[in-house]
Amino acid sequence: MKKFLIVVFILFQSLISAQQKDIKVGLVLSGGGAKGLAHVAVIKVLEEAGIRVDYIGGTSMGAIIGALYASGYTGEQLDSIIRSIDFNKVLSDDLPRKAKPFYEKEIGEKYAVVLPIKNKKVGIPTALTYGQNVQNLLTKLTQHVNNITDFRELPIPFLCIATNLETGTQEVLDKGFLPEAVKASGAFPTLLAPVEIDGKLLTDGGIVNNFPVDEVKAMGADIIIGVDIQTGLDKKGELDSAVKIINQIVGFQMYKKLDDKHDRVDLLIKPDMSGFTVVSFDKLDEIMNEGDITARKQFQQLKDIASSQQKNTRKKINTSRVQKFHITGIEIKGNKHYTRAYILGKLKLKKRDTTSYKKLIESVNNLTATGNFEDIQYKIVPTKEGGSIIKFKVREQKVAHFLQLGVHYDDLYKTGILVNTTAKHLFFKNDVVSTDLILGDNLRYNFNYFIDNGFYWSFGIKSRYNNFSSNVKFEEASVNKINLEYEDFTNQIYFQTVFGRKFAIGAGLEHKRLKAFTETITSIDNTIPSNEDRLYFDKSDYINFISYLKIDTYDKKYFQKKGVFLDIDFRLYMGSTDFNNNFVSFSQMKGKAGFSHTFFKKLTFQYVSEAGITIGENNNRILDYNIGGYGENYINNFVPFLGFDFAQLYGDAFLKSTFVFRYEVFPKNYVSTTANFARVENDLFNKGRIFENTKQGYMVGYGLDTFLGPIEINYSWSPDSNQNYWYFNVGYWF
Repeated sequence: MKKFLIVVFILFQSLISAQQKDIKVGLVLSGGGAKGLAHVAVIKVLEEAGIRVDYIGGTSMGAIIGALYASGYTGEQLDSIIRSIDFNKVLSDDLPRKAKPFYEKEIGEKYAVVLPIKNKKVGIPTALTYGQNVQNLLTKLTQHVNNITDFRELPIPFLCIATNLETGTQEVLDKGFLPEAVKASGAFPTLLAPVEIDGKLLTDGGIVNNFPVDEVKAMGADIIIGVDIQTGLDKKGELDSAVKIINQIVGFQMYKKLDDKHDRVDLLIKPDMSGFTVVSFDKLDEIMNEGDITARKQFQQLKDIASSQQKNTRKKINTSRVQKFHITGIEIKGNKHYTRAYILGKLKLKKRDTTSYKKLIESVNNLTATGNFEDIQYKIVPTKEGGSIIKFKVREQKVAHFLQLGVHYDDLYKTGILVNTTAKHLFFKNDVVSTDLILGDNLRYNFNYFIDNGFYWSFGIKSRYNNFSSNVKFEEASVNKINLEYEDFTNQIYFQTVFGRKFAIGAGLEHKRLKAFTETITSIDNTIPSNEDRLYFDKSDYINFISYLKIDTYDKKYFQKKGVFLDIDFRLYMGSTDFNNNFVSFSQMKGKAGFSHTFFKKLTFQYVSEAGITIGENNNRILDYNIGGYGENYINNFVPFLGFDFAQLYGDAFLKSTFVFRYEVFPKNYVSTTANFARVENDLFNKGRIFENTKQGYMVGYGLDTFLGPIEINYSWSPDSNQNYWYFNVGYWF
């Protein structure tokens, strides 16, 4: 009888429990930049208390943390994730230099200021970054749910808030591509560019609704737990940075309604974030600690809420990411001015490749580095037959015209102000037109037109006018030096392709007009009168065949810390107007190879080897290899060599090695020691005595890596020449 009564009691209790309503908990996470990392600490405490979160709504950083939690990550996993992220890198569009196209490395890395031209007017960029690194990270972390386009179908139903820039109203984002929606919600003005979704231009949701209580309640939540990491408006004395001022402006409307929203929250967790800013990512531990302490103060209330819920039925989600996959297809949507071949060429992906997710990110970086796309979305979709299809959706950069500026000073060209205009897809798809006008002591110009066809053969046209004057060594006419006036007018038409996805190879035809003269003397033989006011060494036009092979994986254009470089150039002089009446066809091959490696993060060793040979008979002194001086903007056969004057050594061939030790004493401040050795001879091999008559030169210097480019002061000398030189340069070399 006793056992029977116990069974009846249990059945009665079960019936009551079955009739009891299950409490649905909604979690609201506010925005606040780095302060939002406290959300992770709070989530961990919620899980410890046994809370089952049924709905999540967030804004800005609250949207990012909320989306990751909604996609299936646990609090512990989120903790590990945020500790592994370099937020400074993610929040910039700073991409590895090796991702840049060959054209950009050769032509584009010399401008200090880049301004967009919109409607024939020069403007300013909409933000510091387009946020592709943010989207790459979010895409990677939400890969396991990338087939879900209705956020209510996520493991935890989710929504986030963005601001419509055109109307100033809020947009509730609960459908679409999750990384894109979250990026829009967190697009902090001036830091991240606005995001266009379904024709609407969206930015940070904190402007209109930084604490979406009503929206989460409307999802079906019975109880709202709100986590607010906002700190209120700053005092006048605290508004000492652009970020703080923008954050203050964003907060004007935000804080007007905040007290009312707090009243509608059932349990408010408000960590003290007064000691932090929206960019305090370096204070992760302190921020997390504040979140943990504040949540634990209400631990009993959290346990009471958990006890009113039925069993936590949240399923464990496999959040592991694809490491390697076989490509069975590549889909591309959204491209208009850039062809499929161009995009695939930059992605360096091909059907039937087997690749890794890491390589896929590198591929996306390659495409991003072109600067031609505002947004690149991608999904890895497994197929029933095995393998995966990669689906890309791109949004092209709306701005296609740019004004770019630079400044420079060096000892050869003196002062130069660079004004560039660049236009993309002006005549054909994939093309770019770039014109440099260099004003200063030596008027120069560069014109480049390039149609980039990716893996296929690309087409280019170049035109250049260059001139300078310099005192050079002269061993005739009873003078030691002359003032050489040098002019170069070169036009090229060429084809280029990428070989093995690493090397750029090209070939074409070249017209070159050289004019070299001096007014120091009027004749080689002083005993013969001359009616001229100058002596010409060359005033000829040349028709040449050109070809080249290039690779460049240096991490930086200047002050390199790692990577390799190779540039091999072949030129066949086929014909000439022959000013000196002694031309015969000949060819020259010149090469430069180098590598850099850094030890202990500060000390860099760099080795560079250069060589040039002449095949056939060159009877023109101006076309010799002219060695000496310091600079990175020498043209034609002029080659720098430390410890010797400009073009002091010359011959049909040369071999040069340079050793550099560079130490970063402070961030972007470098001291360096350089040694270079060279042989400049008509017979480079010298019957096996290849080290005979080797010249040597040394240099010590100090350099700064600035937004204008390198600023350097160097002292050079050579025991062979008994000469010493000071070199000073400012800005990118051009």
